[in-house]
Amino acid sequence: MDKFLPPGLYIVATPIGNLSDLSPRAADTLRRANLILAEDTRVSGKLLKHVGATAQMRSYHDHTGDSERSEFVERLGTEAIALISDAGTPLISDPGYKLVRAARDADHPVHSVPGPSAAVAALSIAGLPTDRFLFLGFLPSKAAARAAAIREVAGVRATLVMYESGPRLGETLAALAEELGDREAAVARELTKLHEECVTGSLMALVSRYADAPPKGEIVILVAPPAERPEPNDGELDAALDEALRNLSPSRAAAEVAERLGIKRKRAYARALERAK
Repeated sequence: MDKFLPPGLYIVATPIGNLSDLSPRAADTLRRANLILAEDTRVSGKLLKHVGATAQMRSYHDHTGDSERSEFVERLGTEAIALISDAGTPLISDPGYKLVRAARDADHPVHSVPGPSAAVAALSIAGLPTDRFLFLGFLPSKAAARAAAIREVAGVRATLVMYESGPRLGETLAALAEELGDREAAVARELTKLHEECVTGSLMALVSRYADAPPKGEIVILVAPPAERPEPNDGELDAALDEALRNLSPSRAAAEVAERLGIKRKRAYARALERAK
């Protein structure tokens, strides 16, 4: 086996807690890379020592400048560069998007070395719907911006997944309950570690649990989709269409009402044509 990998950018997922979760391929990639880009070299140094990786390590984070990024992209022509984050899959609420984009624009190979992700790990154990989910990363820290961000996704029919810190958990849960109502939810923390836990219940129950006892560790919040709305009867549909038809064409009115009531556009359009007569 060659000492070094073929040139290109390797996106390597690292453990979110348990070092045993590092895949053999990820360990081999780190040992054979020419350069390793890490979010925090002090944190990642422990992992690299664990797997026996001795490649040069450089910092790559949100504040990495364009000139340094250009240097890395140029080196991809002759070297294998591995990008890792402090924990989990790079680019998932971590730096890396601009580097991957620049590498692809320069026609350098970009390889995925998949592995742990806190968002997916939490989804797998929370008992909430997993057929559709929306990852929100970290919500804004300021109350008004956070409330606006939550309202923006309130009607999305998918499980909402977000990251949070212990000190902000209570505020975020309260904001979610205020904007979304008392939906089913879960708080997962310390995933894959000794004190892993996943607490489930209604948002209000979780607000009460964590109001005066902020937990330690990295946290994933999950919130169930909105409850299914009952199909509106013809009277309700007609009232909504009559209002919309005052300012819109039958087609536009049908599209708007169908989205708002959660019904098929075909039904709304047929009814809108009748009402327009």
